[in-house]
Parts: sequence; structure tokens; C-alpha cells
Amino acid sequence: MFSRWLSRLCRGLSTPTRRTTQLIWSSASRRLVLSSQRRIPELSSFVARTNTCGELRSSHLGQEVTLCGWIQFRRQNIFLVLRDFHGLVQVVIPQDESAASVKKILCEAPMESVVQVSGTVISRPPGQENPKMPTGEIEIKVKTAKLLNSCKKLPFEIKDFMKKTEALRLQYRYLDLRSVQMQYNLRLRSQMVMKMREYLCNLHGFVDVETPTLFKRTPGGAKEFVIPSREPGKFYSLPQSPQQFKQLLMVGGLDRYFQVARCYRDEGSRPDRQPEFTQIDIEMSFVDQTGIQSLIEGLLQYSWPSDKDPVVVPFPSMPFAEALASYGTDKPDTRFGMKIVDISDMFRNTEVGFLQDALSKPQGTVKAICIHKGAKYLKRKDIESIRKFAADHFNEEVLPIFLKTNENWNSPVAKFIMEEQGLGLVRLLETQEEDVVLLTAGEHKRACSLMGKLRLECADLLEARGVVLRDPALFSFLWVVDFPLFLPKEENPQELESAHHPFTAPHPSDIHLLYTEPLKVRSQHYDLVLNGNEIGGGSIRIHNSELQHYVLATVLKEDVKLLSHLLQALDYGAPPHGGIALGLDRLMCLVTGAPSIRDVIAFPKSFRGHDLMSNAPDSIPPEELKPYHIQVSWPTDAETEKSSSNHPCHSES
Repeated sequence: MFSRWLSRLCRGLSTPTRRTTQLIWSSASRRLVLSSQRRIPELSSFVARTNTCGELRSSHLGQEVTLCGWIQFRRQNIFLVLRDFHGLVQVVIPQDESAASVKKILCEAPMESVVQVSGTVISRPPGQENPKMPTGEIEIKVKTAKLLNSCKKLPFEIKDFMKKTEALRLQYRYLDLRSVQMQYNLRLRSQMVMKMREYLCNLHGFVDVETPTLFKRTPGGAKEFVIPSREPGKFYSLPQSPQQFKQLLMVGGLDRYFQVARCYRDEGSRPDRQPEFTQIDIEMSFVDQTGIQSLIEGLLQYSWPSDKDPVVVPFPSMPFAEALASYGTDKPDTRFGMKIVDISDMFRNTEVGFLQDALSKPQGTVKAICIHKGAKYLKRKDIESIRKFAADHFNEEVLPIFLKTNENWNSPVAKFIMEEQGLGLVRLLETQEEDVVLLTAGEHKRACSLMGKLRLECADLLEARGVVLRDPALFSFLWVVDFPLFLPKEENPQELESAHHPFTAPHPSDIHLLYTEPLKVRSQHYDLVLNGNEIGGGSIRIHNSELQHYVLATVLKEDVKLLSHLLQALDYGAPPHGGIALGLDRLMCLVTGAPSIRDVIAFPKSFRGHDLMSNAPDSIPPEELKPYHIQVSWPTDAETEKSSSNHPCHSES
């Protein structure tokens, strides 16, 4: 019965009925674009224009057209430039008496007023062509004009080269969206998402499912937004991801799930994070890590913009331990070298005090990075800034060693090290005359993390002096794998927390360690990194109820009652499954080269989570709070002052 129904459904999806066919053909006169094979979209269907401003060329000469757009520029009351989302076109304002009303409209309308013009496409006079404009060979000889809406004085000009504070841009976001760059960013985002849908749903049979926004509190992970309900003392939470729902969809037999998902995290003031964000959310049944990685590589290759260099697959892969040891981070930027090198063995018998002290402790190491031509480009104040950063943020000593050039800058300790191990450093780090070596000593993870920060800081300093290290046109993808399953909690190292989330499956080779040495267990968690930014993360999930219960209750000490529905579902024949989520905002920020993720989101929040345009969040009258059985507890002056001190920067940018 089910198989017959499914086959009928599939036939219905692939073959239109006679009634459907009749509807399609009868709608052809309305210029509906129904063919999936049609590549050129109808940009002027259904509206009061015949063409867009940016599409007209010499091939349109002699055609009667109607255009709608904004007045961007006017010159000598003879020409004006009309702009719409598609581009610019020059309009000739009629000068004869018979067209006085048209001239009045076009000459008196303020800049950024919206007008509709009708006229003929003509060639520009010889020598007046503008090769910088795609429409630079033609202009419009206007016959009629209509003022659709006049524009008041703007808070800033709609020009990309005009400097505007980000606070002003966010306050008048609807004006900022008119800029060429914002139009490009949002339209490219739309195109990439559409290609992703096509790849997942049309080519690989994924099902687009919307999951609830009102949910319940989830243990672990990021802090969630709380939503009051009309039941006293009971609250919803906004999901930080559709994690549980997509796993439940696999239990429900959907097999392949996909969603452009809205997610929410109450992370407070983070400079380049958003309280609400979008991810490409994916889950599959009967899949392993290799299958997910291949899917994502194909997805990005298929949806990648045509104006960028094509994506080369497969992406390289690197274990977490190697990423930490060589780059000092779990999201390494592999566009440039300057790798961290362990030089501990060179100093086992050293007489240098701080090196001796570090190596005598458990996990003690000596690490170094080589800054190519650092003596040429770095100044003394740069070196002092680096040392101060290490002392302030890591409480660690960083020793700069100049090889030959500027070697008089070396401290007595550095001079001693050069005398003791100079040849060894040159050989191990492959240094050259103008290079600078930065050396530190301490516990392995801490020393690696410090050197990873300094590696990026040095790259910033070198690039500020004109050295090209990170090619902005290069997109360097990397899979980071074999993460630890658990980490000690910062506030209480005796307790454990999930490195990814509590539903991540342990590595099959390490399951036996789960019950004896959980900190040694690797996970089936994988991150996708692009140019030093994490743009995706996922894992193979635990599909066994007993194992999931053990991880939650025994290892993580979480309240399993909060997840009783998921544990119960895993008991009812849950298939093996795994998935991933790509951060769409971060991905688009990197693809477009935007300075902030706020530049690829139509209506973003400020870094404090405020909407400067509408002044959200806003207060609510007490009578409107009564149905939710809550009231506001206003902070004291001392609490307000403490809160302000946690935000020393009062700018909303």
C-alpha cells in the first residue's frame, strides 16, 4: 500500500497532470517563467516597467522603453542618471517648450526621488560614450515622466565611496541597502542559497523541513533566549540550532533533511556575532564522516559564485592535535606559513632559567615561530607590543631573537641562546638573515595557543607594512577532525563538558576509554574552516539510547529529564545518522570580502544586540506583562554601573 502511494507521489512530482499542463500553457501570456532550464530571469515581469536601467545596450536602439528608479545624479538640468537594482542609465531631459512639464518634474525632483520615465533608446553622441558604464553607449530620450515619490534630505549620500559610521548605516538601514555593495552582497547570498537548494533537493533528494522556533531549554551549549508563556513559571526557549529536531526527523524516517534555519544565541556583546543568525542545516541517515564531507564539498563547489576561482575538491584534512601544534588554533589559516615549531629537545640541558623551569613541568615545551624578514618590517614598538600581549593575556614570556640584522636589539638572554643554539635554530626553523624568531615556553596547549595568536598578530603587522601573506582572492578550505569528545570545564576542571555538543558520537576506536579515561576519547566531530574562520561544524550522532544516557547522566552530569523525548526516540529504532551546519552569514562574509557579517545580513543587530533602526529591544507596559505572570526587577545603581563597566566601548557599531 505504502509503496504504491510513494510511486504515485513520485510520478506526480515528475509528471504534471493534464489540468496542470493546461494551467501552465494558459499562463504563458503572462510571461511566467516556469521552465527550470531557462537561465535568464524575467526582471520586468508583472511590474510597471518594460526594462531595468542596467540592461539596456546598443541592441535596444530605437526601442520604446519605460523605466523606474531613483535619481542618482543630475547635470546642468540636461542629463540625469537613473538607478535601479540592476544598474545605471543616462536620461536626456527634454529642453523644448512642448515638454516643459516633463522637464519640470525631472529638474525639480530632489536626488533619490523615485520616478518613472518613458522614451526611446538612442545612441550617445560620438565621443560622449562612457566605457565605465555597461549602458555607456546609449541614453534615453524621454517623452513622459512621472514623479512617484519625492525624497527629503538624506542623512547620508547613497554612494559607496562616502564614509558613513556603522551606527548611522544601521539606523537608516533601508537607505544603506540601496548601495551597490549591499545589493551585491544580498543578491549573491540569494543566488548561493538557491543553488544550495537545487543541489540538495533536486540533485540529492533532501527534504526541506521547517522546525519549531518555540522549544524548551537544552542542557549545555550556548545560552538561549527565554520566551514567557501564559502558564505561570513556564517558558519557551529559542533554539540555538534545530539539533534535536533534525535527529528526530531521522528517527521518523525522513532520511535526508535540509533547512535554511534561523538560530538564536544569547551571547551578549560579541563584536562579530549576531543574536539571530542563519545556518544551512543538514542531517542524513546511514552516513559516515566521509559521506558528510563529500556532500559539503560538492555543495560548495556547485553553489560557488562564477566570478570567483572554482572550488577544488576534496578539501585537505587535519587532526585537531596537529592544528593546535602547528597553528595554535582549531581553525588555522593555511594561506600562509609561519608554523609553530617545537624546539624543546634543543634546550633539555639549557642554563636559561625560564626555559629550564618550563621544561621541568608536565607537558612543558619550548615553542617558536619564524617571522620571515621580520627584522626588515617589524619595529621595536611592535616587538614590545607582542611581548606585552603575551604577558597581559597569557602571563607568559615571549623572547624575540634577531639573527643577524638588528642583532643588537637582542636581550642578554637572546644573545646567550644565539651563542648556545644559534646554528640549531637556523637549521630547525630554516631561518634567513633578516628573519626574527619568537620563542616561548610553557604548558603545551597554552604555549601553542599563545603562539597561534602571535602568528596572526605578526601577519597583521607585516601586511600593514605592505607584505602580502593572505591573498584575499584565495579560498583555503580545511577539514579539522579528531577533536576530543570532552573538555574540562574552565570554572571547575574536575567536571567535563562536551567539546561539540552532548549528542556527538565517540570515535569507534575510543569507545572503551569512555568508561575509564573520557578525556582521551576522540569524537566523530568535524569542522570546516575557510581562511582561518570556522564556517561549519557537525558530527556523527549517538543513535544508541543507553550510550546517550550514559554520556548525559554519568559523564556530563546533566538532567536527563530535559531530553527524555530524545532518549525515548532513540529506543524506537533510530538509524545511524550524522549531519552538519554551515554558518551562512560567516560564509557569505568571506565570499564577498565584507569587513563584517553585518554587511551580508539585511537587517542585523549591533554588537550589543540592538536594532538601531527600530530601537529593539523595547520596554513593555506592566499591564501587557501580566498575562505572562512576570514583572521587571529593575537593577540598582550599583548593578547598572557594574553592567556599564563590562561594556567599556559605548559605540553601537
